[in-house]
Amino acid sequence: VKPIAGGLLVQSKDNACTTRADLKVVTKRAPSDQEIDDMLFAFRIAKHVKSNAIVYVKDGAAVGIGAGQMSRLDSSRIAARKAMDAAKACDTPEPLTQGSVVASDAFFPFADGLLSAAEAGATAVIQPGGSMRDDEVIAAADEAGLAMVFTGIRHFRH
Repeated sequence: VKPIAGGLLVQSKDNACTTRADLKVVTKRAPSDQEIDDMLFAFRIAKHVKSNAIVYVKDGAAVGIGAGQMSRLDSSRIAARKAMDAAKACDTPEPLTQGSVVASDAFFPFADGLLSAAEAGATAVIQPGGSMRDDEVIAAADEAGLAMVFTGIRHFRH
């Protein structure tokens, strides 16, 4: 329960734990085992991040997190920029997002946030699905060569 102007926001606790069995591959390309491991880890992190959460993970490590924005596209851009800043600070020549996976706490309502992740070098995406435009988002993922899975579980956190 959180107080807001003129009332309260009541939200039940998010106890969901996503497993491989919950994943539905929706793209032409299925994710690799390593991508699945990273996606499950990224989705677990996204569960605990303020909404419109976008989490980039590579090789079992979070490399970029964007959250609390009005749009999923802005969160994706912020997460990618944070990863790029970290790479520069460590003198890493390749962006940390190259070959990463991306988790979103809620569905992509448009393909723009997903395409932003692809431009940053992501290869796979995990998200709940459930948008009226899922078909457009799936088509964009296919065109970009991304693997994408739906979980059916939202982690939208206010």
